[in-house]
Amino acid sequence: MQPTQIVKQTLWARLRQWFHQERRVLLTSSTVASCVIILRFAGFLQSWELSALDQVFRLRPPESPNERVVIVEINEKDLQQVGQWPIPDAVMATLLQKINAFKPRAIGLDIYRDMPVKPGYREFIKACETIPNLIGIELLPDEKSLGVPPPPPLKVNNQFGFNNVVVDPDGKVRRSLLYWHVDGKRHTSFALQLALIYLKAEGITPKGSRVNPRYLQMGQAVFRRFESTDGAYVQADAKGYQILANFRRPSSFRIVSMSDILFNRVEPGLLRDRVVLIGSTASSLQDFFYTPYSNNLVKAAQPISGVELHADFLSQILSAALDGRPLINTWSDLVEALWIFGWCWIGASVSWRLPFPKKSVISMFLAGTGLIGICYLAFLIGWWIPIIPPLLALNGSALVITGHLAYLKEELKRSKDFLQTVINTIPDPIFVKDTEHHWIILNQAYCKFSGYPLEILIEKCPYDFFSKHEADVFWENNERVFQTGKEQENEEEFTDALGNTHLIATKRSLHKDAAGNIFLVGVIRDITERKQLEEELKRTAAELTRDNAELKQEEMQLRHLAYHDPLTGLPNRQHFHDCLHQSLQWANSNNQLVALLFLDLDGFKQVNDRLGHDKGDLLLKIVAQRLKACLRGSDTVSRLGGDEFTVILPAIKKVQDAATVAEKILETLSRSFVLDGDTVFVTVSIGISVYPLDSNELNTLIKNADSAMYRAKEQGRNQFVLS
Repeated sequence: MQPTQIVKQTLWARLRQWFHQERRVLLTSSTVASCVIILRFAGFLQSWELSALDQVFRLRPPESPNERVVIVEINEKDLQQVGQWPIPDAVMATLLQKINAFKPRAIGLDIYRDMPVKPGYREFIKACETIPNLIGIELLPDEKSLGVPPPPPLKVNNQFGFNNVVVDPDGKVRRSLLYWHVDGKRHTSFALQLALIYLKAEGITPKGSRVNPRYLQMGQAVFRRFESTDGAYVQADAKGYQILANFRRPSSFRIVSMSDILFNRVEPGLLRDRVVLIGSTASSLQDFFYTPYSNNLVKAAQPISGVELHADFLSQILSAALDGRPLINTWSDLVEALWIFGWCWIGASVSWRLPFPKKSVISMFLAGTGLIGICYLAFLIGWWIPIIPPLLALNGSALVITGHLAYLKEELKRSKDFLQTVINTIPDPIFVKDTEHHWIILNQAYCKFSGYPLEILIEKCPYDFFSKHEADVFWENNERVFQTGKEQENEEEFTDALGNTHLIATKRSLHKDAAGNIFLVGVIRDITERKQLEEELKRTAAELTRDNAELKQEEMQLRHLAYHDPLTGLPNRQHFHDCLHQSLQWANSNNQLVALLFLDLDGFKQVNDRLGHDKGDLLLKIVAQRLKACLRGSDTVSRLGGDEFTVILPAIKKVQDAATVAEKILETLSRSFVLDGDTVFVTVSIGISVYPLDSNELNTLIKNADSAMYRAKEQGRNQFVLS
């Protein structure tokens, strides 16, 4: 099996084991998470989540005031001094000219001026025409209003923007509009028009984002377009180009009154190079809106004026584009669903592993605090992460698991009482363990066999009483049954309280009660005497096997001695005759030639006489080795006795093949021999006969080869002669 296959099988086995262990947690998590996700995307949690968002806004640390925006308010005192509403055109013209004298970068007039308000209309027109950075407002028509057109003098040069706002069902503004389309024509918001003038001086112009051309990018910020399901919203009105509003705290802008401007009570540097917004803050005019900062735990809801709302919208654009102040981003629906499931799994998993109520409650409190903390920190860097759905999932899954554990505990008590009654009537030692490997039920036979009383053993595990080795074996065998669910029987060692070690056979199986509680039931049999008998039988069998092997070895040695020359290890005369006979039979059946070579060493007697028989024997061994090296694996070289050798060459194609082999033997044996420091030279005479050319009969073939060998000696030795 390939290593990769082994790794895959191991990972799959571990994964199955993990699913088996976590199935209750996963089932609970999936069920509760599905319910919470359905509630979330059906909109039932929207109001709670929006309230949570408002609370996060209020808990956010204060930011430094935005010095780029200044509000010129028209308060109740200003109205009393002027004596009428709307403000006359002459007063408004004077106000605009005085503000323009301070050289602001842009002026926003958040007051409807669609009709003349005498006296002074000509002065108002002149002021509008001479202030190029002045932006007025219009109200686009919608289901609730017919709309209000922009000031006529400003409409000519498109110096206006709409001031429509998007209000959530609970009456609060949490989104800002940048663009709106009416009859196919795009309209720009009041805040964006002012921002474009300010940013243009900084060299920043609007463009499409590289990430998504549909999104507007200005400076450092990409203004992600609001979708109908962003954040906690469900099927919200996403018409136009909306963004989530990242409000500053109320009173984050410098405010001066209209009277301060008209009566020159303002420092010249206060408005220079700023965006100045002119609008009403008088309570009698009812131009107020609710934002996330409006609610308070101790005070009644505090709305902000419309001019401050638009200052917030403007400030968000400028701070994001110039300073990189975070915009509010949201997750996709899929990521939010995984977020909910993750916290659901945490609640179920922690409650499952901490079945004690107090610990579970403390853990859930800490987990919930951690969830809120994560969402709060994420909001500080511009991410709106849902709080209510995961919080509901966390506690919901914990409650479900807690209820399930209570049910399991009650059923476990009933099952233990029933099993204890049953197993006490059985004579074999029996134990029952839970999934944590603790004894929960033991019969009297087990206590007697182990030597420990029931009170000591109950609710304990083997590591408390047995050696580590024995406890490890028990644990592994138990765990294997827990994991596979299959009945198993294992042989183990068991040391009782007196130190006596028994050999036991334990049969383990799983059982489940009505509540799903899983028990491991083990039945023990003492097999010490049987194993001792088996060991004796094994030893006897091993001795018999060893004796039989020795006899076979002796037989093989005798057989080898009977058919082989003891000096050279080559086949002897008897073996030679058998091999030649078989070769001739095969050649006859297959119509092949067989060559027989008779070899006799020239000068061997002189070596024996001069150097002794030991050197002569050594010479014969080396000759045998050289002969075997010259031949094929199918050829047979034999020693007939003394210095006589034979070579059988089966399956040759022609007589010349035998001659070639003979020449090779002559050349090989003509080389010097070194015998323990003595160098000698010998040659060989070879006679050759070929079957069936020289004879069809074995003995005649041998005689012919022998005769040819003698002729080779007579002709001068160190040569071969064909029969």
